[in-house]
Amino acid sequence: MKDDPTSIGVAVKAIVVWFAILVLAVANGFLREQILVPGLGTVPATVLSGVILSGLVLAVAYIFLPWLGARSPAQLVFVGAGWLVLTLIFEFSFGLSRGKTFLELLDAYTFKGGNIWPVVLLTTAVSPWLAAKIRGWVQTHAGG
Repeated sequence: MKDDPTSIGVAVKAIVVWFAILVLAVANGFLREQILVPGLGTVPATVLSGVILSGLVLAVAYIFLPWLGARSPAQLVFVGAGWLVLTLIFEFSFGLSRGKTFLELLDAYTFKGGNIWPVVLLTTAVSPWLAAKIRGWVQTHAGG
């Protein structure tokens, strides 16, 4: 069952790695609010913060991919989808617990004010596969 995309070992390790991503995301938010916004203004800081977070997620995926043990395309997709779901659950739970409305939370998905959160989510979902591709673990067949 080593190629099972839902193997418990891969899933548990993927959750551990997601917590590392969460810590980096919180640190990125602190950087954005304390340094980038005062220095650059809200819109440029928000865009830059999204780019930084996307890069961090991809870097974490690249660094931890060998430890995760995800090798098959199905496992890589499973890990990315898991990271996406965990991120969405966290974002909505955290936001709602802080008194934000569902509509206020959905505003982050509109690209207003430099917010590129949907790009960050897409990056999160594809990072395991993309990291494997960069490592040469995923072969694509374009034109033979």
